[in-house]
Amino acid sequence: MFGFKKMFLIFCSLRLLGGVYLLEEERAMGKTGVFEKIFHLKESGTTIRTEFLAGLTTFISMSYILFVNPDILGAAGMDKGAVFTATALSAIIGCLLMAFLANYPIAIAPGLGDNAFFTYSVVIAMGVPWETAMAGVMVASILFIIISFMKIREIVIDAIPHDLKLAMSAGIGIFIAFVGLQGGGLIVKDDSTLVTIGSFASGETWLTIFGFFVIILLIAKKVPGAIFIGLVASTILGLVTQIIPLPTQIVSSVPSLKPTFGMGLKHLGEINNFQMWAVVLLFLLVAFFNTAGTLIGLAEQAGFMKDNKMPRVGRALAADSGSMLAGSVMGTTPTAAYVESSAGIALGGRTGLTALVVAGFFFLSMFFSPLLAVVTSHVTAPVLIVVGILMAEPLKGINWQKFEIAVPAFLIVVGMPLTYNISYGIAFGFLTYPLLMVASGKAKKVHPVMYALFFVFVLLLYILNTVN
Repeated sequence: MFGFKKMFLIFCSLRLLGGVYLLEEERAMGKTGVFEKIFHLKESGTTIRTEFLAGLTTFISMSYILFVNPDILGAAGMDKGAVFTATALSAIIGCLLMAFLANYPIAIAPGLGDNAFFTYSVVIAMGVPWETAMAGVMVASILFIIISFMKIREIVIDAIPHDLKLAMSAGIGIFIAFVGLQGGGLIVKDDSTLVTIGSFASGETWLTIFGFFVIILLIAKKVPGAIFIGLVASTILGLVTQIIPLPTQIVSSVPSLKPTFGMGLKHLGEINNFQMWAVVLLFLLVAFFNTAGTLIGLAEQAGFMKDNKMPRVGRALAADSGSMLAGSVMGTTPTAAYVESSAGIALGGRTGLTALVVAGFFFLSMFFSPLLAVVTSHVTAPVLIVVGILMAEPLKGINWQKFEIAVPAFLIVVGMPLTYNISYGIAFGFLTYPLLMVASGKAKKVHPVMYALFFVFVLLLYILNTVN
């Protein structure tokens, strides 16, 4: 059985490669292929070969999510095998929607910030069962689709000050890095100081350190797929040193979705109190900003922006919200546009064909679930730390000279890791911003939506404080 599956995967890979180069040959001979008709490659100044390489590069750069997502959601009590499959399938759906709806070279998969919020803020901190929390994700997904079609999403996003958006992104990054430092054994709890440095007598800790340095050195050398390479290198070292047990197999059938599929739908009736509606709203807000900021940044990089607007942004948002709903049904947290798509764009990816290629590789990856057993928390910890570092980059764009901006931005950034709760960090910033703007005589500069959000977060903070 192992041999048949391995041969099947090799056949699929060769078929995919052969098809790409055959179509590229037809293009060179002047024939108009199906990809040209769908993705308008010539108009975008790209080729099938370029799009394929861009898709492969993007996939390698973001494929760590296949192992990190099950690890994080597994901490919430979810079945890792089912989450692995749900992760791959939601990424496939998101990339296909992005390819055919929006025709952008942008990949979609479950977001790191969203899964961290789900596990550590909702399930662990608030004590909400993961099945009920997944129902919250499903409701948020439905609302997400509605507000995307009604363009409410753009209205709210425009209302929130740019500095606070930057602070939210950076705060989530620092929170993720803190989770990684804990998971890797570099930071441990302490009765006197709350946290302290971990033990360097542990082989697992050194495995985390090794992976971290491999990744940062490769990124410094601008090596494509540095995060994925670092993850593989750490795994190999763990296997060689016997810190990680050898897997019994590499290729297997796709893990069943049964442990997680439809659980959110079955528990929709539990979204019946203030606590759960607060969770829904927070899921919506976190997902709200994840994709929007990434889309704009990637569009700037690829040169898609026209008159400070992103063409087909509505379709791109529809792709994101559609995959988010599909993911919630299968059993994974909200999806988001991946900043790692910039690696493929840098190689020349300019159309949805890049996203289509990414979807193809996610499909092939579904047959390698046994590798989950060797990708431990000490292997994924360096990934979380480095991603957190990369997400902290927006800190430079915050106007720290203005006190009424610096205070809410700072509270958002430090509030998330120090309270171990993303929602508290957001609440701190959204509560202090309008108050300070009014105190500094700038009340008219505050968008009415921000005043409305002030009262929303007063209620949310009360609810969260009551249930904890």
